[in-house]
Amino acid sequence: MNIIQATLKHLDDLIPLFDAYRVFYRQNSDTEAVKIFLKERLTKQDSVIYIAYIDDVAVGFTQLYVLLSSVSMKPMYVLNDLYIDANYRSKSIGTSLINKAKALCKEKQYKGIIIQTENTNPAQHLYQREGFVKDTDLMFFWTND
Repeated sequence: MNIIQATLKHLDDLIPLFDAYRVFYRQNSDTEAVKIFLKERLTKQDSVIYIAYIDDVAVGFTQLYVLLSSVSMKPMYVLNDLYIDANYRSKSIGTSLINKAKALCKEKQYKGIIIQTENTNPAQHLYQREGFVKDTDLMFFWTND
């Protein structure tokens, strides 16, 4: 397995993974919108995307956004997206992607990593196994619908 930070040259590899990720969260498939969204993230460099390859096949990704903590006056990451192709699950790809994110966090001396996911997400056992602890302080959300 090889994990690299995605650039625009990896866009075509990311599109089907990101689209499948969105479908997992009950969104309609829309590869054209996904392409536009990811191209903007990669061009503006407002997120960090790691992509995992096995034998030159893109099999998973994670996307991190920077969040600032006013109290600690330090940046931290939001691990907002993590997805592994269904054919490649249970091969430690998720763990490897999380470890890559942790290494970046340590390298930059950020406060930590927050994971935002649904309470019913079956990957919660992975997050807990990788040292993430549920934080009851982060429990309110307002949406502009």
